Amino acid sequence: MPSSPNAGSQVEPRALRAANVVQLFQLAPDPRDPRGVRHPLRIVLTLAAAAVAAGARSFTAIAEHAWDAGPEILARVGLPGEIPSESTFRRVLEAVDPAVLSRLFGAWVGARVATFGGQVAIALDGKTARGAKNGPDGAPHLVAALEHTTGAVLGQLQVDAKTNEIPCARELLEMLDLDGVVVTMDAMHTQRETAELIVGRGGDYVLTVKDNQPALKESLARLPWRDVPSRSYTERGHGRIVTRTVKALAKPAKVEFPGCEQVLQVRRAATRKGKRTVEVVYLICSRPMEDAQPLRVAQWVQGHWSIEVRLHYVRDVTFDEDRSQVRTGTGPAAMAVLRNIAITMLRLLGWDNIAAATRHHSRSPARVAKLLLTS
Repeated sequence: MPSSPNAGSQVEPRALRAANVVQLFQLAPDPRDPRGVRHPLRIVLTLAAAAVAAGARSFTAIAEHAWDAGPEILARVGLPGEIPSESTFRRVLEAVDPAVLSRLFGAWVGARVATFGGQVAIALDGKTARGAKNGPDGAPHLVAALEHTTGAVLGQLQVDAKTNEIPCARELLEMLDLDGVVVTMDAMHTQRETAELIVGRGGDYVLTVKDNQPALKESLARLPWRDVPSRSYTERGHGRIVTRTVKALAKPAKVEFPGCEQVLQVRRAATRKGKRTVEVVYLICSRPMEDAQPLRVAQWVQGHWSIEVRLHYVRDVTFDEDRSQVRTGTGPAAMAVLRNIAITMLRLLGWDNIAAATRHHSRSPARVAKLLLTS
């Protein structure tokens, strides 16, 4: 299912007033016919989120976790009656609007990320839920926004089957509070309209220029880089040595791109098992050099790929997303949102190893209840 037409709201004020995730779920609209509803939506979503935080990967596992929770824990999350069945979880999660859930949670957690201080940098990138490839609309492609430092997920939308990732990313940017924020995106999103959107809403961008912008790339390559002073830094790890050499120029007159204030050349020399490779990339940045030194900009670009390691990899490996059998309705995207919520809550509590965190919480329903009731 494509993203909701109402998903573009920047901030949901009611979400900011919610004390915890349980209260946040009270704000989600229930897609069911109110006649005959036995379990409030907030209860179904809370129990599902609790189960996913404990490692549940399917509707059956979610129902089993709920049945094992015990009356004390169920009372803490506000369950008024009997525990929902597996079919109830299935029906709700295959009908709920994942874009609305993501918007609510993104606004709620975004306010908390801001309290960590320092520069907020957000990476946007897409991932396909390959396990749902046999669904009626094929495997859904989901674009997520991740804060570099905390690893918190601030939003997610599903790409419409009739379009591509670029307009979906713009819609996701419209959901976020970009004031004072640096946005990093891969070369696909080096588009004038995207840059105008970010700058127009008070943010800044760092974008990579590759072959999809041939004229811009050629203009950058022809600049007098030999005459520009450089800064270098070296990193060692994962069996390789990487040296990055960074050069920057205040926006040259010949480079025309909305909001661009500086351009950079990054030369990456990597040595692994005695084999040396060299790659040169060009960047454009809307933040002027006096506010963002070249090494800092290069680190933002490097930090962008944390979304692959801290989100996509975790959903694939820890939650086995690419082999999920959830394939119909909004189920795949809704489960992905629940995984994002679990990952974010665990990271904000200081967990870096999400696999260890899910095992820790699976051993005690009280731990999961505390997680969701934390303000």
